[in-house]
Amino acid sequence: MPKLRRISDGAGHNGSLAQAIKWKENKRFDKVVDSKPTVGCSFLVGSATASSYGGGDDYWLTTVVTEIIEERWNDDGKLEYCKFKTGNSVYECTA
Repeated sequence: MPKLRRISDGAGHNGSLAQAIKWKENKRFDKVVDSKPTVGCSFLVGSATASSYGGGDDYWLTTVVTEIIEERWNDDGKLEYCKFKTGNSVYECTA
């Protein structure tokens, strides 16, 4: 299950849903382009279904990824760790 944490304060989310989201120039949703952090896209991690009917957070959406700092892949070729920058934060994501 993907786990996303902002390094500065540990805030973030985990869940079965992980999406790199591309935006149109008018800042509206364009498409999902991958399931890992991708330069030029926001990254969303959360629940595929509502997990908090009581008003809590169901997902975490970053600002646009500007740089991939580090990636680690397992023997099966799946991403198991990614450290990346956005316009205002640095994040870690684990599988």
